[in-house]
Amino acid sequence: MNDLLNIKQASKWASDYTGKNITISNITYLIQYGIIQKINSNGSTQVLQKELKDYYNRYLSSRENYFKKQLGEDLNWALSFDKYKEAETTKHVHRLHPYKGKFIPQLVEYFLDNHTDKFKTETYFKKGDIVLDPFSGSGTTMVQACELGINAIGIDISTFNSLIANCKIAKYDIDSLQKELDSITQALENFIKDSNVVVFEERLLMELSKFNNQYFPVPEYKHRLHNKEINEKEYGNEKEKQFLPIYQKLVSQYNIKLKQDKEDTFLDRWYLANIRNEIDFVFNEIKKIQNNNIKKITSIVLSRTIRSCRATTHADLATLLNPITSTYYCKKHGKICKPLFSILKWWKTYAKDTISRLQQFDKLRTNTFQLCLTGDSRNINIFEEIEKRNKEFGNLLKKQKIKGIFSSPPYVGLIDYHEQHAYAYDLFGFDRKDELEIGPLFKGQKLNAQQSYIQGISDVINNCKGFLVDDYDIFLVANDKYSLYPTIAENAGMKIVNQFKRPVLNRTEKDKGAYSESIFHLKKQ
Repeated sequence: MNDLLNIKQASKWASDYTGKNITISNITYLIQYGIIQKINSNGSTQVLQKELKDYYNRYLSSRENYFKKQLGEDLNWALSFDKYKEAETTKHVHRLHPYKGKFIPQLVEYFLDNHTDKFKTETYFKKGDIVLDPFSGSGTTMVQACELGINAIGIDISTFNSLIANCKIAKYDIDSLQKELDSITQALENFIKDSNVVVFEERLLMELSKFNNQYFPVPEYKHRLHNKEINEKEYGNEKEKQFLPIYQKLVSQYNIKLKQDKEDTFLDRWYLANIRNEIDFVFNEIKKIQNNNIKKITSIVLSRTIRSCRATTHADLATLLNPITSTYYCKKHGKICKPLFSILKWWKTYAKDTISRLQQFDKLRTNTFQLCLTGDSRNINIFEEIEKRNKEFGNLLKKQKIKGIFSSPPYVGLIDYHEQHAYAYDLFGFDRKDELEIGPLFKGQKLNAQQSYIQGISDVINNCKGFLVDDYDIFLVANDKYSLYPTIAENAGMKIVNQFKRPVLNRTEKDKGAYSESIFHLKKQ
């Protein structure tokens, strides 16, 4: 147990021990974040097998027990999909753009595919069927249906959500898309090459590197944090103040303008002046693209880019507390970090990533119909709207109708779905329909908000069931902590015939406590 393992050996040992694919990157992460100690031996990085074993014992044995202790023994651990790595739960086009509140594709696939097990004892959908998601979000149900040979319709009140979803399932001339992305990249590089910002940022990075190497050495600093040898808040604040004069001197030396002249919109407030100039430049280049499909997917690349370039700390990307215009101690990375002064790096990264993800999905997609409608699921005429956009799909829809629904409705008072993409609404000029959201954060979670939510979800199901086959199956994913879904089912003339309770392991927000959601199976009463 005191054996020393190099990184490759540690990866193999941990994979064999846990039965999961533990990569070299996983082991490196544990070292970098001080979870296990780095030992230098004969010029190579090594770790103690005992430390690895202790870590994975804690991780594996406690996780399921902890969740069940907190949430109940009726928790269906098989639906945790804990064997999947993040790269698999965000595979191909599922990560074309960030989106709060989406479910993982494996959950959709579990209920849509034709397998059975001791929990799912029958199949509900087959190839050629049509499935509906009336709360489409970023289009996860449509994408997985396309993989499985199932036709799908999405509906969302948000114009931007519909854009994301339709971009995921659209077909592209990859060569033409690559040329447009390359052209914009070149234009952006020319736009900024003579800017003071380029030289300023090079100098700033050099100074940060020297400072961080001295005061936040990797991995020693994080290992000391992990062992509680350092008061992170006090030490971080002290070093943040120590570096600030260096930063301010460079800002003055290179005449860097930090804030924009106004703060009227999200784009005005949350982006440094140079970032905003580059955003506007790229957007104007995108407007010149002739092919509409390519123009849309390129807009998604820009939106993903500018989301990563907001003037906030790395730890506050999801919450956006206050705009950041200076260097700061970063809790996420354990060192002094800086705001971004150019979008170029992220633009190039996401342009390359988008091409790769579209190519991956092209190999998996089937020749089926997929379309997301922008509209209110409480009153939209699905047949009419589909026929307007695709007559062939409209004829199929009228002929065989929709087999069922798989959807994750919004939760009560949890997310403002328009506000999470406020930057995109500002940039693209889309109309916001916040007042039509069901259960938004701004309405809260009190009794009147719950009653409004019940009415909204009930209205959606009642409208949509008119387009379904008689023997439909409806699956709704929800964290029903207020027990609203029995009433919703009754209002829709349905019964809950089964309920699958699953742990949610990989949450993106700061609350990492035990959390579950239920998949309600509804049928005609």
